[in-house]
Amino acid sequence: MTVETGFGVRIERRAPTKLYPFVRFFRGFEEVPLVRELFGAKAAQVLRSLRVEFFSARFGYMGTSDEDGHLLISSRHLATSDLRTVYLDLVHELCHVRQFRAGRPLFYPKLSYVDAPSEIDAYRRTVREGRRLGMTDRELLDYLQVEWITPAEHRRLARRCGIPVPRSRRRRAR
Repeated sequence: MTVETGFGVRIERRAPTKLYPFVRFFRGFEEVPLVRELFGAKAAQVLRSLRVEFFSARFGYMGTSDEDGHLLISSRHLATSDLRTVYLDLVHELCHVRQFRAGRPLFYPKLSYVDAPSEIDAYRRTVREGRRLGMTDRELLDYLQVEWITPAEHRRLARRCGIPVPRSRRRRAR
């Protein structure tokens, strides 16, 4: 959208976004049982139509656009994170793509991140995929730990995903 500023210039309010086909960078996902569960017989078709936007920032991982359902992926995360984490993050975001295509909201501004139904659903499925890969409860707990949630929220999310949470060792007052 171009806006007339009133002082002799016009400003384009939205820079064009470069979107790439998901299947150009990520292959074989249509064979993943969870992805087939999400999209059924149309899994390959959905992945062929899915678009990806790469962004360059020091922070951030992945997300799903709530405007059109395309993926947003940090180039830094893709280049520096271990492959299992990237894979699980992609699975997580594909859960959000499914939610978006079903008309469900992705964001719940009045709820904590770990209380949002979209996140609980996506993390439960992602944890199940992690287990299919042979990840231990400890590895899954580590995967769920992100810097924008508190330790209490981390424990709550883990419990909701069916991961046993070890009791914290608290000092008792004497």
